[in-house]
Amino acid sequence: MLYALSTCQWCHKTKVLLEELGIAFDYDYVDLLEGREQDEVMDAVERWNPSGSFPTLVIGNKRAIVGFREQEIREALAV
Repeated sequence: MLYALSTCQWCHKTKVLLEELGIAFDYDYVDLLEGREQDEVMDAVERWNPSGSFPTLVIGNKRAIVGFREQEIREALAV
């Protein structure tokens, strides 16, 4: 699961990397959500990343990678 902002270049790079690697993933552009939905998604982000920064990539509901860390993402996905 990728939590991202629609205006964030690092979020975009993370999304493109996952697509290039052929990884199936869901994503939310948190800044495009409203009200309760946005609050609920931010609660989920902050469980993995207390600073609430973006991108936050949650892998297998076991691990989170915060920021665009290409090598770490590749290693975590064993690609």
